[in-house]
Amino acid sequence: MDTNRYSPVKPSERYVILDALRGFALLGICLANYPEFSLYTFQPAEAAASMPTAGIDKIVRFMQYTLVDGKFYTLFSLLFGIGFSIIISHAAERGGGGFRLFYRRMAVLALIGFAHLMLIWSGDILMLYALTGMLLPLFRNTGDRGLLSWAAFFLLLPVAVDTVTQITGVSLSAPAVEAQWHFCRMYGITEENFGYWLRDADDYAHVLQFLVQGALVRVQEFVDGNRYFKVMGLFIIGFYIGRRKLYADMAAHKRLLRKAATVGFAIGLPLSLAYAWSATNGRPLGTAAHSVLYLTSVYPMGFAYMAGLCLLFTSSSNSAAWHWLAAPGRMALTNYIGQSVIGMLLFYGIGLGLGAGMGLAQTELTAIGVFVLQILLSLAWLRYCQFGPLEWIWRMLNYGKRLKLFK
Repeated sequence: MDTNRYSPVKPSERYVILDALRGFALLGICLANYPEFSLYTFQPAEAAASMPTAGIDKIVRFMQYTLVDGKFYTLFSLLFGIGFSIIISHAAERGGGGFRLFYRRMAVLALIGFAHLMLIWSGDILMLYALTGMLLPLFRNTGDRGLLSWAAFFLLLPVAVDTVTQITGVSLSAPAVEAQWHFCRMYGITEENFGYWLRDADDYAHVLQFLVQGALVRVQEFVDGNRYFKVMGLFIIGFYIGRRKLYADMAAHKRLLRKAATVGFAIGLPLSLAYAWSATNGRPLGTAAHSVLYLTSVYPMGFAYMAGLCLLFTSSSNSAAWHWLAAPGRMALTNYIGQSVIGMLLFYGIGLGLGAGMGLAQTELTAIGVFVLQILLSLAWLRYCQFGPLEWIWRMLNYGKRLKLFK
């Protein structure tokens, strides 16, 4: 395949609102992920209760489940689906060579995700996105109604799976759990030192040991959370939005955006409170009921976030705030992995070793500070460069040629 005749999207061809939405999603992802980086998530109940911020931490935890958990991952997945729709439409215009380039791009992203998973942080989502994205070309000739039907099928499927597993008592993730504890026993990781291992790790070899078993924990999370079905459903909705180019003329779709925001918040917010109650109390109604609460709260809120920001953009598109929010979104890959690297340096023993000693409120304030730093760094970088550093490398691997980095 001759990739030299293909080139990446130019900065002038980008839509500011899509980059701003990616920036907003990165903020939420940082808020969602940093409780694990700070090791707060892994602390025993007694340790969490003894922290100075224990009282406010309970409120923050409830609000996190209400406003953050799942919502920004929903938004990030929708945006990936929109991006894939643009890539696939370009591939269709180019013919067979274009689709080979698409699959090459997904393969490179999968390798980046695998390296992130095994070498930096066990919570990677990129590899799943890349592997699931490879299936999207199968839907390129499906009509709009068919796309929405498939999306509904994949988003409803986890409820059915959770209902069956609850009734039968079968654990689909049991092999992954067994393999995880095999590696834990091999490395000496126990339930007692699990929450402190990374803080006490004074060399990268010990971090790597934790990451090996952590990769299997990630498999367990994907299986128990039916994450592949959820991602596929959200990708298809994003593909539908991208194919109809609803982002290209939002003023013409104000009524639709207003309805999506109003209905999304009206349904999603009260049910998100119920979802937060279920999550913070050990799912007292059972796994299937918790899955229903996830379906009816997380997705409406995620869609409402997107629609609400788009409505704000239609009335204030010239505001500098959008430029600031779009900057980290233009470098989403760099900033996503950058959050992981900063988290390692802040909380692990090979860095400052702040992990396991910080409450949830402090952790979330730290996450906000990291995102503000990323805004400033992204603005400075993009003043002189066309792409983020990892975006630049990814594009060169995709197209098989050296690309100009500096403006």
